[in-house]
Amino acid sequence: MTQLHMQLPGKDHSYEIRIERGLLSRCGELIKEACPGRRRAAIITDSNVAPLYADQVETSLQQAGFQVKTVVFPAGEASKNLSTLESLYDGLLSPVPFSLTRGDLVITLGGGVTGDMGGFAAGSLLRGVPFIQIPTTLLAQVDSSVGGKVAIDLKQGKNLAGMFYQPSLVIIDPNTLDTLPDRVFLDGLGEVIKYGLIWTPELLELLEQHPDRQDMAPYMERILLLSCDCKRQVVEQDEHDTGLRQILNFGHTLGHAYEKLGHYETYMHGEAVCCGMVSILKIGEQQGITPPGTADRLLRLLAALGLPGKAEKVPEKELLATLSFDKKGSGETITPVFCDRVGSVVLHKMPKAQFAEWVRQLEGQA
Repeated sequence: MTQLHMQLPGKDHSYEIRIERGLLSRCGELIKEACPGRRRAAIITDSNVAPLYADQVETSLQQAGFQVKTVVFPAGEASKNLSTLESLYDGLLSPVPFSLTRGDLVITLGGGVTGDMGGFAAGSLLRGVPFIQIPTTLLAQVDSSVGGKVAIDLKQGKNLAGMFYQPSLVIIDPNTLDTLPDRVFLDGLGEVIKYGLIWTPELLELLEQHPDRQDMAPYMERILLLSCDCKRQVVEQDEHDTGLRQILNFGHTLGHAYEKLGHYETYMHGEAVCCGMVSILKIGEQQGITPPGTADRLLRLLAALGLPGKAEKVPEKELLATLSFDKKGSGETITPVFCDRVGSVVLHKMPKAQFAEWVRQLEGQA
C-alpha cells in the first residue's frame, strides 16, 4: 500500500492518505483504525455513485463493527447548494436508523461535489463531526479530497461558502476510476497537469509519454502518489491558503471565470482549468514571466489527451464581475499565479483592472 502522511504544523492533527487498488473492500478496518472508539458511520454519496459502491462500503464497515446509514443526494454540480446541504442535515439527523452525534463519523463517498459538500456538512453540523474522504473520481483523488477545503457554491460563484476542515483519513482506490466515462476521467487530468507545471515536472513527462487512458493505466498509482504528494507538501506549509498554497490556484483564476460564465455546463472543472492554464501561460509569455514555448507545449499535450485548450472569449465586464468574487482577490487587487519555468510558479499581486486588461490583450490577438 502506498501511504502519505499529512502533518499540519503546530497541530496535533495529522492523517494518512492511502492509495491502493482494492481498498474499498477493506475500508472498514482502515476507518476503524483511524477513528478508534467510533462505531456509527453515515455515508454521504450521490445518485451516480451509490449504485456502484455504496453497498461495498456499507458491507466493509459492517464487517468492521460499524452501524451504518447512507444519505444520497442528486448527482451534479447543480446540487452543491444550500438547499441540498439542508437535505443532508435532515438525513444525518434522521432517527432512522440513528441520529448522528459528535461521537459518530461521516464518510464522503464520491467525486469533488460529494467531498466538498459532505465535508462542509460534517464540519458545520453539531459544530464538527469527524469525516473520512473516499474519493471515486480522478479529480477528487488528486485534488479536492486532500487538504481540508470543504464548501458549497453560492449564486455569486463557486465554493464561496466553506471552511478549512481536515479529514481523519483519505482512502483512494484506483479501481474506482475504471467506471468513469472518458470525459470525467480526462477532466481529472487537468489538475494532474497543473501539479506538473507548478511542482513536479515528472507528471507532465509521464502524460506526454503516455497520452492515452489505457497506456497510462499501469502508471496510475504513481500519478496519484505524485499528485497527492505535491498537494500534501504545499498544504503542510500553508494550511489556510495565505501564502504558498495559493500556487495551487494556477489556471483557476480564469478557469473559474470560464466555468461560471458557461453556467457550469459548458466546461467541467478540469477542462476550464486547462483553458485557464493555457491563457495564463500565454499572458505570462507576453509579460516576460513565462519562457516562450511553454503554452505551446501544454497545448500539444492537451490535444494529445483530447482536452480543450481554448475557452470562449470572456467579455471584460463579465470578467471583472467574476473576479470581484475571486477568493484570491482582496479589494481591488488579485494575485494570479504565473509559471516562471516548468515546475515553478510565482504569485503576482496586481490590480484586478490590470489583469483584466492583460486578458483583453490576449483575447484581442486570438
